[in-house]
Amino acid sequence: MTMPIEAPPVPAISAPKAAHHSDWAFVLQSFLVVIVIAVFAITFIVQAFQIPSDSMENTLLVGDYLLVDKLCYGANPGAFFMPYRPVKRGDIIVFKFPVDPTQHFVKRVVGIPGDHVRLINRTVYVNGIALREPYTHHISSTTDDFRDNFPQLNLSVAGLEGKWWLQMKTLVKDNELVVPPNDYFVLGDNRDDSEDSRYWGFVPRANIVGRPLIVYWSMREADADGTPTGASDKLLHFAYAVTHFYQITRWNRTFLVVR
Repeated sequence: MTMPIEAPPVPAISAPKAAHHSDWAFVLQSFLVVIVIAVFAITFIVQAFQIPSDSMENTLLVGDYLLVDKLCYGANPGAFFMPYRPVKRGDIIVFKFPVDPTQHFVKRVVGIPGDHVRLINRTVYVNGIALREPYTHHISSTTDDFRDNFPQLNLSVAGLEGKWWLQMKTLVKDNELVVPPNDYFVLGDNRDDSEDSRYWGFVPRANIVGRPLIVYWSMREADADGTPTGASDKLLHFAYAVTHFYQITRWNRTFLVVR
């Protein structure tokens, strides 16, 4: 009887070492490309900011996290090749605080270069015309003469920046503040509780970082039990945010377009 002939076992073929090295090189290259793109985007295109104060309520709330378009005003390298527009009245802008450029503020532009600005009983007038501002928020039932009837040159106001007080006196004509070239007059939407151009002066064009696009995440200041999420310990704050993410997130503000 003829016995079946078994085929000899085929030895396993291992991938050449060069192929393994090639795979690792490809992964590393891809990782570096992602990092470069991310750094480029953060540096020149968009940047994340957190709202730390209530000066822009109810448009922006404490705990809102924003993505800011840094190219829209052509303030960064590369903007020459991108569409951009001038800063307009009504724009919300993120800028370096003129008194301390290490800080970033967010306010709304009310006056552009050449505008004549004044406030009468909380109403803003630009070039003699009252602005329609449905976004403004007032929390005080009482009026403040300096805050609500601006500019005032005969009042001593606590917290008023000294250099701005002297500059203001040279720029007021017929009870109106004249905005100089390359400067912008900004106010917070929460007009009764906002440290803005009334107290420290103009925003130079060079200080403007960009325009907020969307609220990509928003969290409440405290959970249902009143546990603070703004603890000074950053590690504790991060741990709390991770473990209570669903409870503290304002879902109705997620991906909200800023206007």
